[in-house]
Amino acid sequence: MEIDTFMRAGVLTAWLVAAMPAAPLPAQEPAAPPAWPEFVLAFDTYVEAGGIVGAGALAMRDGVVVARRDVGFADREAGRLVDERTLFHYGSITKTLTAIAIMQLRDRGLLSLDDPVTRWVPELRAVSAPYGWPDAITLRMLLSHTAGLQNPTWPWDDGEPWEPFEPTEWEQLVAMMPYQRLLFEPGSRYSYSNPAFIYLARVIEKITGDPWEAYVQKNVFAPLGITSSYFGNTPWHLADRRSHNYELRVDGGRLVAADEGADFDPGITIPNGGWNAPLDDVARYLAFLTGPAPDAETERLRELVLSRESLEEMWEPVATVAEDGTGTAWSDVGLSFFLDRRPGRPLVGHTGSQANFRAFLAFDPGRRTAYAMVFNTSIGDGPDPGERELAKLLETAGRLLD
Repeated sequence: MEIDTFMRAGVLTAWLVAAMPAAPLPAQEPAAPPAWPEFVLAFDTYVEAGGIVGAGALAMRDGVVVARRDVGFADREAGRLVDERTLFHYGSITKTLTAIAIMQLRDRGLLSLDDPVTRWVPELRAVSAPYGWPDAITLRMLLSHTAGLQNPTWPWDDGEPWEPFEPTEWEQLVAMMPYQRLLFEPGSRYSYSNPAFIYLARVIEKITGDPWEAYVQKNVFAPLGITSSYFGNTPWHLADRRSHNYELRVDGGRLVAADEGADFDPGITIPNGGWNAPLDDVARYLAFLTGPAPDAETERLRELVLSRESLEEMWEPVATVAEDGTGTAWSDVGLSFFLDRRPGRPLVGHTGSQANFRAFLAFDPGRRTAYAMVFNTSIGDGPDPGERELAKLLETAGRLLD
């Protein structure tokens, strides 16, 4: 599907979402997690040490936001502070939306997770396959990053002025397929792949006839009451809420945060990393993932999105992971979600990193606790100046799930 179709669908999605009545979050409980003061200290310390311009975080229990922290600027030049309405970008956390859509179609009998992806994306047969034909790649393998496909969508990333941020048309991906090869026998091990989720989105579009964005809005966002999320360019009525993104660069021997603006074009890669939202929308998503629903009607809508049984299936380990590629260690991967299988403490999560935005989402299904963090700043080249503080923050964040 060409990018102009994607972008038109994104604008339509924004208008559809804006026209729908917002479902209010449950009333906040006053009791923050015992580790919240320690977390706030670690959060603020990392923001300062890492040169972060703006950030937000929240903790949840039983589907309710119980603590929140917003710091810094969404737009430093304009003096606009981060608040509960600020729109951030969540990068690869978007992959979990694509995975839920695939599971919906599976539960409705429209596909099997063991179907070959080439049933819907025959263009993949052009990929060189020294370990077997691409027809061996199943939807389950794409969901679990075990297909053997490459990690980056776009191999040209030297920062040259002529380079697009990401591929903008499906035909560009098809043109690159004969110049790719499978890295290992499909299904034999884990290797993170961004284009895998573009191919999954292609499957969704072929089966439903909807652009990916429209399908997600109608079948995930709308029933969950997620009303301020969108893909692609920010719609005008939300523009004053959008966070800018900042790149840390060395200038005259010191580190400065360069303003890279509010919007960027993620191209055809939206299904693997295009979600924009305020943290309140992320909270609604986490409430769906962790439960329980506060009333029968909300539970009915959540079940229409995806049953608890199918969600838990997504959290079962498929392959071993040593590192998810974004700074957070997880021991396994399930169906798009990453799993920390420490003894007696199964945790589920995903991270995102794109265009200087970084996001972290994790939850404990058993305890029904969750947290989300998002930052609008990252380092361009070189090590993160707050690397040690980030490691401490992630360790402390894990204690919010107790």
